[in-house]
Amino acid sequence: MYRNILRHPGPTPIPKKVQLAMAQDIYSHRSSNFVELYREINKRVKPLFGTKQDILLLPSGGTAALEAAAVNTVSPGEDVVVITVGAFGDYFVGICEAYGFNVHKLAIEWGEACTEEILAEFLMPLSNIKAVFCTYNETSTGILNPINQLARVVHSQTNALFIVDGVSCIGGAPAEMDNWGIDILVTGSQKAMMLPPGLSLLSISDRAWKAIEENKTPSYYLNLLSYRNWAENGMTPNTPAITLIYGLSAVCDLIEEEGYEQTIARHALMRDMVRAAMRSLNISLLTSDEFASPTITTILSPEGLDLGNYLGHLKKEYHLDFAGGLGPLQGKVFRFGHMGYCFPSDILEAVSLMEAGLQDFNYSFDPGAGITAAQKVFLNRK
Repeated sequence: MYRNILRHPGPTPIPKKVQLAMAQDIYSHRSSNFVELYREINKRVKPLFGTKQDILLLPSGGTAALEAAAVNTVSPGEDVVVITVGAFGDYFVGICEAYGFNVHKLAIEWGEACTEEILAEFLMPLSNIKAVFCTYNETSTGILNPINQLARVVHSQTNALFIVDGVSCIGGAPAEMDNWGIDILVTGSQKAMMLPPGLSLLSISDRAWKAIEENKTPSYYLNLLSYRNWAENGMTPNTPAITLIYGLSAVCDLIEEEGYEQTIARHALMRDMVRAAMRSLNISLLTSDEFASPTITTILSPEGLDLGNYLGHLKKEYHLDFAGGLGPLQGKVFRFGHMGYCFPSDILEAVSLMEAGLQDFNYSFDPGAGITAAQKVFLNRK
């Protein structure tokens, strides 16, 4: 049995230490053991968000946490802005429209980032905006929006909350929630957090809590006030994803052992290795270097190849599993995930197998060019 070399943007590979942590005997979520674990996790995860605020743990995928962020802060008929640079920005649009918010959609061409100039111009004629929603790392395009700059614009031109989807980058990209002025920051377990799907994490500013306390939109399972009340006692209102929280403790161990700054630097290094390799293979990238994600790279189809056949061949013959494109990019790009439990050696492995597949399809390139370029980036790392 061959292993699957998973280079997806999520779910991502799970470290053995995390698997073993999740395999331990389960105990009650109303026990003193769980209370101790919950409070320990809360402290240890805060640096990944760059916050002094508490972290709430929801037994859900990231989308439910995004929905919770919306429904708890905004009431039907209120005005919101949604910045979308791809498929997952459109998720926010769908959530907001489903709850009857008045949505002002700032749509950016797929493959481009939202800059502070674009946002400032868009906000200028608007008033009474309750919240601005934005995706930090857009998984469909490999764009990392300049969230710190966008937050500055939001707070200088409006009184709106700034609510950010960090699902595919927290743990792999810098996050300074408090310093940047993010009001709600959300992430999920199955990305850079190195866990299976099923756990989401939120951090909420004092400004956002005030809005939540005043909000009239009804919510039961996703009621963040309920989560806050139970968190004061080291618990959750409903049965949590206990085994994933065991695993999250092991994730914190791994990040602390490596050092958080080194973890962030490793992701940036892998991004640069992938981009250098593709350029040496004459394969185009969707995004510019300026806004390139450290956790996923979106790559255009090699010229002259049927992308579906090529990706299928890589998976069947070399057990290398990339993600395809979404929406208007379907069949035109593939997505190379390099987040969480992924290291420079994994990048070299994947590029080597890519080259083997390219030779199978008689693609014209200098064999070894991609590997050499990636190695050069690695060897020249600071």
